[in-house]
Amino acid sequence: MAARATAAVALTAILALAGCRATTTSSSPDGTAHGAPAEATTSPATTSTAGGHLEVGPGPQAHYTVQAQPAAGSCHYRYENGQPLPDLKCTPGAISPAVTQASITTTICKTGYTATIRPSSYVTGKEKTANAASYGYTGRMGDAEYDHQISLELGGDPNDPRNLWVEPPSPGHKAGSGPNNDKDKIENRLHTAVCAHTVTLARAQSAIAIDWTTALASLGLS
Repeated sequence: MAARATAAVALTAILALAGCRATTTSSSPDGTAHGAPAEATTSPATTSTAGGHLEVGPGPQAHYTVQAQPAAGSCHYRYENGQPLPDLKCTPGAISPAVTQASITTTICKTGYTATIRPSSYVTGKEKTANAASYGYTGRMGDAEYDHQISLELGGDPNDPRNLWVEPPSPGHKAGSGPNNDKDKIENRLHTAVCAHTVTLARAQSAIAIDWTTALASLGLS
């Protein structure tokens, strides 16, 4: 009889454990871990890179639509040696699912590719005005670039709002001369390195998303 009672208690415990929901642990931006039921957890698509995870956007579209931007005043520029960097909470960067390491020869390393996927100025003009309010940018709009955090030539998503920000001019810029940012030079060098197979696409994307001013050094290209 005692054995039957013990078996009944054990069976009850097993059934109770089987009825418990599996949980997954995710981290909030401040690094705090939160448990949530696995079946209730949803998140934007991401892809693993050498530096962590990058958001995956919808990719090239036949017809782009104006995307909603972060609330006015909710984003804040960072500066490194006077160079502007985006707020990573607002603009962490997002990559295009159409560009992978296996497809670079037919996408970003093919002459003219980025022109075929770039949204029209009708779309980006409206987004730029709204994003300037997001970042509190009050300078000349003609001197600021509506910039892809991960550039199109590095497989950045064309119109995901997580990958676009109003980039102020670099130090030494002459007012009224139009967009002319030092970040463009870094993007070109990374593109050359990726297409020459000196660095992988994922490493280049991760490096520029973290901090474009240190991207070359972090990849041993400076």
